[in-house]
Amino acid sequence: MIVYHGPVKKVEQYFSGLGITVPDRVNPPDHFIDILEGIVKPNGGVTHQQLPVRWMLHNGYPVPSDMLQYIDGDATSLAGNVADPGAEDTGQSFAGDLWEDMMCNVELKRDYIEHNFIRSDLSNRLTPGITCQYRYFLGRVGKQRLREARIQAVDYLILLVAGACLGTLAKVSDETFGSLGYTYTVIAVSLLCKIAALRSFALDKLLYKRESASGMSSLAYFLAKDTVDDFNTIIKPLVYLSMFYFFNNPRSSFTDNYIVLLCLVYCVTGIAYVLAIFLEPTPAQLWSVILPVILTLIATQDKDSLAMKHFGHFFYTSWALEAFVISNAERYSGVWLITRCESLMESGYDLDDWAQCLLCLILFGIVSRIVAFFVMVTFKQK
Repeated sequence: MIVYHGPVKKVEQYFSGLGITVPDRVNPPDHFIDILEGIVKPNGGVTHQQLPVRWMLHNGYPVPSDMLQYIDGDATSLAGNVADPGAEDTGQSFAGDLWEDMMCNVELKRDYIEHNFIRSDLSNRLTPGITCQYRYFLGRVGKQRLREARIQAVDYLILLVAGACLGTLAKVSDETFGSLGYTYTVIAVSLLCKIAALRSFALDKLLYKRESASGMSSLAYFLAKDTVDDFNTIIKPLVYLSMFYFFNNPRSSFTDNYIVLLCLVYCVTGIAYVLAIFLEPTPAQLWSVILPVILTLIATQDKDSLAMKHFGHFFYTSWALEAFVISNAERYSGVWLITRCESLMESGYDLDDWAQCLLCLILFGIVSRIVAFFVMVTFKQK
């Protein structure tokens, strides 16, 4: 039974209108819950059984016939809709209830956004600034990562094995500039790095809710997590290339491959943040596996295909593949480059677009992090 549904700021105002006041040095939510459970007798002359009826009459809802006995003398003046509701009255009460519920959710969402962006601390306490909180969270997240050293080592080991296997299976072909090996690389690195990045936010959702409700800076919390994860962003491309590059032996330099992989890992880490925050752990893991495979398969299609023609620029995999192929093609010179230009043109790649591909990957990473932060401070998961 509902006795109140609305903004937190109006709870005490509503109950005080019923004559129920909170004693000094007593937590209001605890006091109201004790009243609802019948542990504490209300001091307003009403019983806890009458509170649902008072809420119905306060909003103009019809009172069911089996609850008419709880209408006391003070509430008789409000009981204009006491009769058992007909079809027309039920429709009106449902519409009013729906509108009230919608407005309540809007106010709650507004209060939550204001709490994160427009802070007004009414307790006159000295709250640390964003910079101070960022340093604190940076130390805490760093300690958490050190305690997860075994899990991190397993991630690196899997990347080593993946690099050795894919480097052995996908040999460089002069006709395709090694695009097959790079296709496998984009899928493997995206999948493994996304799965690992999910742990950054998926495991701490409850802790974040509690601390943000106590005045924690969401921006400092998010930046600290991302800063510590940047260590993996730098190291994981080195770990993968240490095996893939020497088994695959592409024409492009180790530095060029590392730069492309660095941008790719930065991109997919931001996407993993969005999945971890917006979805539950199981569907987040599922999408982390499905997305790289589907997007990479689409990116390998002909540039004139419907998907690539209209949506190719929105797939990070297409930019990553193009950057890898261009870095490999730039190492061909003279007659070798001339004879391979046809293959490069069929793929729709341009040797001058290497920096553009890297920039697009970085932009994907930045935008995905902005989206992840927005989702974190606006959407409450159950």
